[in-house]
Parts: sequence; structure tokens; C-alpha cells
Amino acid sequence: RLVDGESKCSGRVEVLRHNHWGTVCDHGWDLREADVVCLELACGLAESALHGAAFGTGRGEIWLRHVQCTGHESSLTRCAVILHSHPHCTHENDAGVKCSTLFMPILSLLSPHTVFSSGEAVRFSCSVLPGHHIRDFHLYKHGVTTPVVTQRAEMSQSRVEMTLPNIETFQQGSYSCRYRVSGSSPSQLLSSPPSNSVNITVELLTPQHWYNTSSEAPAGSVIKGHSFNITCFTPQPYPGGSFQLRLIRPNGTVRQSLPALSPSVTFTFAGAQSSNEGYYYCLYRVQLGGRTFVSRESQALPISIRPDPVLSPVMISWLVSGLTFVVAVVIIIVVAKMLCNKERKPSELERETRS
Repeated sequence: RLVDGESKCSGRVEVLRHNHWGTVCDHGWDLREADVVCLELACGLAESALHGAAFGTGRGEIWLRHVQCTGHESSLTRCAVILHSHPHCTHENDAGVKCSTLFMPILSLLSPHTVFSSGEAVRFSCSVLPGHHIRDFHLYKHGVTTPVVTQRAEMSQSRVEMTLPNIETFQQGSYSCRYRVSGSSPSQLLSSPPSNSVNITVELLTPQHWYNTSSEAPAGSVIKGHSFNITCFTPQPYPGGSFQLRLIRPNGTVRQSLPALSPSVTFTFAGAQSSNEGYYYCLYRVQLGGRTFVSRESQALPISIRPDPVLSPVMISWLVSGLTFVVAVVIIIVVAKMLCNKERKPSELERETRS
């Protein structure tokens, strides 16, 4: 523990043995031992290793004398101790430390907006309070364990710029940064807590579409006078967006727009006319971050208008059935009549017999 300091991360170093707290002698005491203490107490790295009872003299036993750490130990009690050290230790030699806690860095966007088109560059700034000997900075995307950008820091540099060039849709999301500092040895690196989060939006996804019409119409066509619907859908809606349906005809372009109150909207056409024939496209439009974004057009949906046939297939079927029935009835009547006439007419044998 650290006692009599200005905070829980500074003070006189004390060690618990046999249920009693004792001090540590400052002979051989330097930043390597101080780093082990700070790390063990989750106080970051040592800012200074203090000698001569800088935080006052302690009481009880001096449990550790002439401690020798490499800086990689998990606890001060795991460091080597020179047992036969000649200098005599008293509480006037109590060791102390002052730890420097790793502060949370600050991530900010250098661009004036948070929404980007595909292919643009996104520039971030990661900064921390000066005073740390920072090794490098890392930019992380939430959900990805490895850094997407690593920027090495120069001597005493406390702020760096990190860039995502040619950003694509899959890079949309939330970002944060961290920095690392060197420990008491070159191989020891400590990572700071993550910074605040910054969200970026990349382009609008191309909407999809489909249409509904009567089952009697061939694929890609609508019977004249019949109603049909065209539905536009986007997998990623944004508040305040709208769908636009464009009809490209030989004599011009017709546009319709509906607010995107849900991920999909349906455009209804009550009675199909020749003016409804052409190529239909869905687009998604929204204002984000002070900028107006329009998605790519969906694939073309060709619609042709077919004339209404005089007799529908159902009517033809009924007519064929009715005609077949009438013909069958006529045949039955004719056959029956012929049979009746044959029975009434006497044969030649009967005439001879009667004679």
C-alpha cells in the first residue's frame, strides 16, 4: 500500500507480512521498483522513486531492504532482495513512490461533418495530456480487436492525426483511440484506457424494389386499366429520409416521392395507362450532418403496358365449357329421336306377316 501521500497512487511504500505493515528501505530504490509498485496497485507507471522518507517515517519493521526489480514482476515481494547489504536502514530511509496514472485520451474528427461518401478520407485526432512518454497511438473500430491505424509518436508528442483513406461502406461505425507508453524496460508496454467514441456514417446503401400486379399479366408487364404497386426498400433507413421513384420514358422523366417512415414504402398506381410504361428506379434521399445524400439508383425495373384482351382466359374457359355442354345435349337429343323413329316404323317382315 501507499501511505500519507496526496492520493491513493502516491505515498510511502508499505508491505504486509505476518499481519503487520512494514516499510521498504530506499537503498537501491529506483524507477524499476517504483514501476512494479504502481502497476501492482493499478496506478499506471511511476513518475518518481522517492528516498529519505519523503512521505514521513513509518513504524514497525522494515520488511524489505535493498530490493532489486527488473520491472516485469507482478508484485514487489517477487523482486530479488540483497540479504547482505552493508548500509544500515532506518525509517529515515523509507522508500516512497509517486505514480502517474494513464489518462483517457480524447478522439475527435478533424472533418466538419460525420457523414462521408465512399472514397473520401476521414481524419481523426487523438490527444492526451502532456507528460507521458508515449510510444504510439492506435485507432480502433468497435467490434474489431486489432487497430485499423497505428501512428508512432515522436518524443514528448501528445497528439497525432490518423487518417482512413478511401473509406468504404463497411468502415461505417464507431471509433476510439488508445495510446501506449513504455514501462521500465523497452519490452514493457502499457495501454491506456479507450477514448470517447466517434461515430461516422459512410454513404447510403442502394435500395431494392419489386412490383405487384394481377396474375394474368405476363412478367414485366401490366394489363391496361389494372392497378399495380411498386415497393422500394432499404436495409439501412435514416431518420427524416425519403424514397424517390423515377420513371424514365422516351418523352421525359417522372418523379414521385414518399417519406421513409419505415424501411420500405409502396407507390400505388390505380389504373395502368400507356403513360406508366418505362423504366422505374428507386432512390433514397436524406439530410445528415448538414449534407444532402442521395443513394445510388436501384437496378432498372422495366414495366410495359399490355392492352386489355376482349376475352379473358376465364371467360374463354367458361365459353368453351358452355359450348361443349350445348353440343353434347344436341347430340343426345338427335340420337334419341332417331331411336324413337326407328321403333315406330314397322319392318318388312312385320308388314308381310300382317298381310
